[in-house]
Amino acid sequence: MGSFSISDLEQLSGIKAHTIRMWEQRYNLLRPVRTSTNIRTYCDSDLRRLLNVTTLCGRGRRISQVAKLSDAEMAQEVLACCDDAQDYNQQVNNLLASILAFDEARLDSLLNSGASKLGFEEMMLRVVYPLLQRIGLMWLAETMSPAQEHLLSHLLRQKLLAATDALPLSSLNQASRWVLFLPEHELHELALLFMNYALRVRGHHTLYLGQNLPISELTSVYAAYQPQTLVTVLTSQPERGRVGEFAQVVKAACPDARLVLYGPMARQEGLELPAYCVAPRLMTDFLTLITETSLQAKD
Repeated sequence: MGSFSISDLEQLSGIKAHTIRMWEQRYNLLRPVRTSTNIRTYCDSDLRRLLNVTTLCGRGRRISQVAKLSDAEMAQEVLACCDDAQDYNQQVNNLLASILAFDEARLDSLLNSGASKLGFEEMMLRVVYPLLQRIGLMWLAETMSPAQEHLLSHLLRQKLLAATDALPLSSLNQASRWVLFLPEHELHELALLFMNYALRVRGHHTLYLGQNLPISELTSVYAAYQPQTLVTVLTSQPERGRVGEFAQVVKAACPDARLVLYGPMARQEGLELPAYCVAPRLMTDFLTLITETSLQAKD
């Protein structure tokens, strides 16, 4: 169970701390406990309730009315009012509340609804990535449990695989060729799966090799597939200070291919990469890179 300060609630919900205190005092909205030093701390159910209250108040409901609802009534009304596809923050709040409650059915419904209204790629960029950023902050603060994080990761992985599988295969002879892989001991796959989807939906041919690939395997892959570009996501691997060495080993295995490095390890302060490497900072930068590659191929 998470333990949140009031500043954590402010950051995660977007509601100012003084407003949270006022709601707590007037309406008994949340039920914090106090530490031995008299500091308020809040649990998962407090954050979940606050996120649902934020959604309903954002839809014009009065806080005095919303505060009277039970948690179950509040969750039901939130689902009933999720009809504004452009209110991304509301969607993020709803998804986060579902994760905290381990409500897989509601989480699945919200993701399906978002994809239907926004389109799959737009939902990933506008809703899922901001959600993952919030979860990252909660993870660092140790207020998100591994089970909650795994619930979302597993469901998103299913969605990404299904969306990609529904796309037609491009002709190997006509499309540019991309190899996507994660290095040894790297298991954080969601960004790479989305990159694969983005490439496929734009007509590129991809060879998806997934997690934990020994770099020595790239030599035979390169000989058989002849890719123009290799893409990898460096979340925890290789170790700090060894990214440049990693890039050189990949280049030796695939001498004529461009290497795209994405993720925290590719954004280290002072990191210098070889000329054949590209390191987009944001996913939108990677999407721009795909577009530029397509335009160059047509010239």
